[in-house]
Amino acid sequence: MTTSGQETGQVTGTQDKDYNLIWFTEQCLSNALRLETYIQDADRGGDSEVADLFRKAQADSRKGADQGKQLLRSRLNG
Repeated sequence: MTTSGQETGQVTGTQDKDYNLIWFTEQCLSNALRLETYIQDADRGGDSEVADLFRKAQADSRKGADQGKQLLRSRLNG
């Protein structure tokens, strides 16, 4: 791996930008799942303000995951 920031893929066999896109998509999906638990906890506790905050964050995570999946799909097919 070089220190100049070049994408080499020497360690993983996958260029950094592709690996990063895969990682980003997975993290967005994971976050959406985790936030579902937090939403349910807030709902059970009667805290609609916190539940709404988590719902907004979950929607943002889903959006990021969808964008990541679209990019991955286009790159894998292209």
